[in-house]
Amino acid sequence: MATPKQIWEQQQSQMQRVKNSGIILTNETPLKDDKEEEMAKSALALFRAKEEEIERKKMEVRDKVQAYMGRVEEATRRLSDIREELDALIDPMRKDIAFLRKKIDTANRELKPLGQSCQKKEREYKEALEAFNDKNKEKTQLVSKLMELVSESERLRMKKLEELSKSIETLS
Repeated sequence: MATPKQIWEQQQSQMQRVKNSGIILTNETPLKDDKEEEMAKSALALFRAKEEEIERKKMEVRDKVQAYMGRVEEATRRLSDIREELDALIDPMRKDIAFLRKKIDTANRELKPLGQSCQKKEREYKEALEAFNDKNKEKTQLVSKLMELVSESERLRMKKLEELSKSIETLS
């Protein structure tokens, strides 16, 4: 099969022969003019045949391209459908995961100040407990001291009472 370039070159050479034959044969006999005319007609017929062949091949290539484009479009549609199905499968999980992540983030944000508050209150509790224990210890020591003083006072009063009682007895 000839390439478009070869076909064009053949047509050009035939056209050149027709032109050259017209120039050379202008002074020759009418028989040769008929021959030239017949040659020109045959060259023109050949040219038309080649043009028709080129047009036919062009249409074949166009049809092949259209068929290929149709297959490509169909494949693109199928791939798009497959992608949509995949997205439909993945999408519910993504929504649930995103929802849970948001809830976890919210819980973390709420936990942080609560944790800080809890730590602060634990420190305050420890300080208050320490202060309570210190005061309780001090109170216990003071009560102990009071008990000692009261005991000593009672003992001294009892001693004094006994002395007074003896003094009264000695007077009587």
